[in-house]
Amino acid sequence: MGDLLLVRHGETEWSLSGRHTSWTDLPLTTHGEEQAESLAPLLTERTYALALTSPLDRAIRTAGLAGLTGAVPDLDLHEWDYGGYEGVTTVDIHRGRPGWDLWTDGVPPGPEGHPGESPEEIGARADRVLSRVESALATDTGDVILVAHAHFLRVLTARRLGLQPAEGRLFQLATGTVSRLSTEHGRPVITEWNRRP
Repeated sequence: MGDLLLVRHGETEWSLSGRHTSWTDLPLTTHGEEQAESLAPLLTERTYALALTSPLDRAIRTAGLAGLTGAVPDLDLHEWDYGGYEGVTTVDIHRGRPGWDLWTDGVPPGPEGHPGESPEEIGARADRVLSRVESALATDTGDVILVAHAHFLRVLTARRLGLQPAEGRLFQLATGTVSRLSTEHGRPVITEWNRRP
């Protein structure tokens, strides 16, 4: 059975400053591009049965700089829709809403087309992705790689491990890193987390 590799895109200006970034498609910083390029040795030495990316440029660019070819954009790998908190830091949110927690309190609606999402809605998207990649993981033809975003990949990890979507809060995920989910005795496990070269 193949492994599931999770790649968080490289640094952007907003990931550096802690601003919630979902649909705002910022480019990678110079450091973010360097992070992405540095991942190539961790990724190109492996054989892939399937490679998918978020449809956002920061993920597609990370995949390309890391040496992945033929990765297919998948709409379900899009980052959490932060609604009215797009571009806002947690520190700023706490000024008006002390004690706010994304994982339990959700987000207010944003502009047209961005109503925000709950952990359960992200969990449903993660479940769809996991369902689509299951047959590729079950083969002996290689691993599956997903290049996407921190909060989405954290929820996907929780779901792969059989946890509720909000338990993604337990898995901090840094920019420009590779994490690996494998199996032990037929059960999903975390084999590596936040790996950099």
